[in-house]
Amino acid sequence: MAQGSVQVTHAGTSRWRRRTGEYSSLAAALEAAGDGDVLTVPAGTYRENLVLQRAVTLRGPEGARGSVRIAPADGVALTIRASATVHDLHLEAADSASPALLVEDGAPELTDIRVVTRSAAGIEVRGGARPTVRRCTVDNAGGVGISVLDGAGGVFEECEVVAAGQAGVTVRGGAHPRLANCRIHHASGAGLSLTGEGTTVEAVGCELYEIKGTGVQVTGRAAGHLTDCTVHRTTADGVTLDTDAVLTLADCDIHDIPENAVDLRSRSVLTLTRCTVRHFGRNGLSVWDPGTRVDANQCEIHDSTGDYPAVWVSDGATAVLDSTRLHDVPDALFVLDRGSRADVVDCDLTQVRNTAVSVSDGATVQLDDCRIRETSTGAWFRDHGSGGTLANCTIDGAQTGVIVTKGADPTIEGCTVSSPAEAGFYVSAEGRGTFHGCRVTGSSGFGFHVIDGCRTTLTRCRTERCARGGYEFADAFGDGSGGGPTVEDCTSDESRTTQAPPVTAPTAQPATQTAGLLGNVPAPRPAPAAAGAAPETPAPGRPSEEVLGELDALVGLDSVKREVRTLINMIEVGRRRQEAGLKAASVRRHLVFTGSPGTGKTTVARLYGEILYSLGVLERGHLVEVSRVDLVGEHIGSTAIRTQEAFDRARGGVLFVDEAYALSPEDSGRDFGKEAIDTLVKLMEDHRDAVVVIVAGYTAEMERFLAVNPGISSRFSRTIRFGDYAPEELLRIVEQQGEEHEYRLAEGACEALLKYFTALPKGPSFGNGRTARQTFEAMVERHAGRVARITDPSTDDLTLLYAEDLPELP
Repeated sequence: MAQGSVQVTHAGTSRWRRRTGEYSSLAAALEAAGDGDVLTVPAGTYRENLVLQRAVTLRGPEGARGSVRIAPADGVALTIRASATVHDLHLEAADSASPALLVEDGAPELTDIRVVTRSAAGIEVRGGARPTVRRCTVDNAGGVGISVLDGAGGVFEECEVVAAGQAGVTVRGGAHPRLANCRIHHASGAGLSLTGEGTTVEAVGCELYEIKGTGVQVTGRAAGHLTDCTVHRTTADGVTLDTDAVLTLADCDIHDIPENAVDLRSRSVLTLTRCTVRHFGRNGLSVWDPGTRVDANQCEIHDSTGDYPAVWVSDGATAVLDSTRLHDVPDALFVLDRGSRADVVDCDLTQVRNTAVSVSDGATVQLDDCRIRETSTGAWFRDHGSGGTLANCTIDGAQTGVIVTKGADPTIEGCTVSSPAEAGFYVSAEGRGTFHGCRVTGSSGFGFHVIDGCRTTLTRCRTERCARGGYEFADAFGDGSGGGPTVEDCTSDESRTTQAPPVTAPTAQPATQTAGLLGNVPAPRPAPAAAGAAPETPAPGRPSEEVLGELDALVGLDSVKREVRTLINMIEVGRRRQEAGLKAASVRRHLVFTGSPGTGKTTVARLYGEILYSLGVLERGHLVEVSRVDLVGEHIGSTAIRTQEAFDRARGGVLFVDEAYALSPEDSGRDFGKEAIDTLVKLMEDHRDAVVVIVAGYTAEMERFLAVNPGISSRFSRTIRFGDYAPEELLRIVEQQGEEHEYRLAEGACEALLKYFTALPKGPSFGNGRTARQTFEAMVERHAGRVARITDPSTDDLTLLYAEDLPELP
């Protein structure tokens, strides 16, 4: 019932003047009103379901905005089926199966309407309706804010969805509304949802924010065009496209998104022009599946808040970036999987913490006239089938300009790498690549660094001011028998270039060089040995019996000696069976040493290498000892290079990785130790007979390390545990040290040492054999202080160590 009478005013001919008057209910007034009539509703609450079937004007009183409240008990509060005009009403409803305001036909004009409801939809437009809706607000905690469906159209200007239990605005079934300067916030599921073939939306100057879900969602062949819109502060992706969706974004800003700023897949197509994407937790652009494509022109993608690439292209998708800037991100562009492709033209990729461009799993890229600055790795072509072209690009201030590994085969033309910290171009692990007209200047390492005998082609390249050399080539096994790069018309500004001796292989060497203008390019040469390592052609080693004798002479380690002898016996018998033409059991020579520090792990590793050399299993038998600091770099790319170089130094011998568990810390996250492990596993598989790898560390930590890295644990034949030394064994080490340095233990000193080692704390810092040697050194120092006060010491004075020379217990 109305709280006042409804005034109907008719401005037509006198024939219809009788409709002018006052009515006791809205329904009675609407029944009497005809096209063109104006219904002015007094302030109050009306518990009626209104239906407008004529082109009337329905409005509240002047000067009392929002004072007319339409609030039926159930059903639709207001239904419009004509080109009516509705102004300044407050609608309420609570029917979960119906909308609060339903527009079914005509082209009505709705202004300054506030809908507060818990209905299926706040405003629903369907069928042939084409309303113009201005300055309306919807608060619908129970359903959709605004729903346009079934071929309907209309214009929504300066409207606001202040809350929605479902999508803020949903458009489906071929509907085609236009949104201008609207605000949609505090919705659930999606801010704007478009679904179905023929469905289209044009949105201009709109803002979508505080969405519990996705900002904009386009699916099922729907299409949208957003201009000058902002999407921010969602809980899921900013914009998603799925299943043949089409979306154009122009001058839009997408920011503060915890997941992907834009995600598209299943043959969807996205075009961005002059858009900004910033402050995203995962990918700025995430592009998946064959037929899916994104085109970004004059855009800016920057300031990632997560650890993911700014642009991700995979599963056969395509991305085109033109005149676009990517900066302040962990990685700029990752392209993965066969069929995936990225075309990047005239773009800037700067301040990238890890890799600017990564290409893997058979993907391809085309970069033309791009500028890459301040990154760890400029471009990395990672594996077989991955390739593409870099043409006329510049890479400045990277750790490594371009990396090519594991069979990747890109073409690099006319590119310049300036001031790299490690190498301008680095090729390893069967990487290939064609480099034409490329230039490296101011490298702190090499200009071109090609190892493993990779069959790379270099033509008309040039290096200038490279600290370690313009060109460094190393074959696969360090013996000149590998492949190697083909080099033609390349030059360097080096005043002196070391030329490797000619290789006398039966086949022609692929590496050729034409004299340059300022210098020569070195031919492929064996990988350099580490400082202090054995020479390339080692002197004859000791017989295995002599080395085994030294092993037996070590104090304690009885179980270790048995394990090593068993392994050596298997290797020796296998060798003899092969010589006799019999099958030999496959014996994996890689080992895991576990135990506390100072238990002889490094010493046994050195002797193991010598024994294998004496048996003809290893070419050199030398030991290269490394730890995490020697393998792991500060940037992606540098770790692989360091690990490769350590492996190269150990070729023909033993690579001893001390405290190997440090490569895989429990809180690893994006730790680069994983890259060292992966590189090492690949090298062990590719060169299984060239190097013996021993990983060592504390027992518990090594068990965890092997458990979480099954790829590396499967490469090792056995684990040898080094137990702590007993007090008697520590005493024997001190006696051996004394014999070596011509000292003797006086009467009572042995008993004192036993008591000392028994009482010594055996915590994590206990050094075992190292502690015994340190104890001997401390006794020698105290002995020297005592004997220095004797005027004419005897031989016994100079050689005997007494119990009083023992240091105090810590």
